[in-house]
Amino acid sequence: MTTARLKLAARALASMGLIAAVVWHFGAGDILADLRGLSGHWFAMACLALALQIPLSGLRWRVTAQALGLPLPRALALSEYGLSVLVNTFLPGGVLGDLGRVLRMRHMRSWQMVATTVVIERLAGQIALAAIAAIGIGLWYGQGVALVMLGAGIGLGGVAYVLGRFVPKLLDTIKRAWFARQVWPAQLGLSMAILGCNLFGFWAAARAVGAVIPLELALFILPVTLMVMLIPVSLNGWGLREGAAALLWPVVGIGAQTAVAASLVFGVAVAAAALLGALPWAVYSWRKRADGAPPAQEG
Repeated sequence: MTTARLKLAARALASMGLIAAVVWHFGAGDILADLRGLSGHWFAMACLALALQIPLSGLRWRVTAQALGLPLPRALALSEYGLSVLVNTFLPGGVLGDLGRVLRMRHMRSWQMVATTVVIERLAGQIALAAIAAIGIGLWYGQGVALVMLGAGIGLGGVAYVLGRFVPKLLDTIKRAWFARQVWPAQLGLSMAILGCNLFGFWAAARAVGAVIPLELALFILPVTLMVMLIPVSLNGWGLREGAAALLWPVVGIGAQTAVAASLVFGVAVAAAALLGALPWAVYSWRKRADGAPPAQEG
C-alpha cells in the first residue's frame, strides 16, 4: 500500500473513530432525537448560504489573480473554483481540487504563478476566519484575552517584518494581491461576504436542530469550531468538528448533543453546497462542448 493510501486510510479511520467516540460519549439517542426534528427550511438556508460562498470565493481568486498579472476570465474562475471545492469536499486531503486547478490553469502562465494565486486566496480565507475567532474570544473572555491577542498581533507584525527582510518577494506579492489601492476594497468586501456566508451556514444548521445562538455567542463558538477543521488528521474535519462542538458549545449554554447534531447537519450542508457550487463548472463545460461541436449537416 502506498504512503498516500495509508494516509487516506488513517484519516478515514480517525474520522470514523472520532465520530463514533463523540456519539457514544454524548448519547446517540439524544443526538438522533435532534436530527429527527430537523427543520428542512433552516437546512435549505444553510445549504444556500454555503453554496453562495463558493462563487464569491471564485471572484476573490479572480481579483487575486488579476492583481498578480494573471488574466483570469470570470466564467473560468467560477467554474474552476466550483470544481475545486467539489473535489476538496468529496476526496481526502482537502487540497486535491486546488492542485487540479493549478494543473489545469498552468497554460495561462507558469504553474508557480497559478499556485501562488491559489495559495494567497486560500490564505485570505483562513486569516479572515482567525480574525473573527479572535474577536469572538475577546468579546467572550474580556479585556485580558484581548490584550493577549493584541500582543499576538504585534508578534505577527514582527514576523512580517522579518519575512520582509529575508523573503521580500513573498511580502511584495501579498502586498500587490491584498493591499494595492485598486484591490483591497474588493478583497475586504468579498472576504467579509464569504465569511458571513460560512458563519450563517453553520448558524442555520444549528437552527435546523433547534439551537438558537445569539450573535455575540456565534462570533465566539462558530469560528473556533470551524478552525479545528484545519487540523489535518481527519477527512475534511469530520469528527474533529463534532468533538470541538461538543466540548465548546456547552460553555455558552448549548447542550453537547445538540452541538454534535448541528455539526453533523453542517457537514451534510457543506456536501450539498459543493454539489450546487459545481453548477457553474457544469454549465461552462457544456457551453465549451457546444461551441466546439461541428455544425449540423443539412439533409
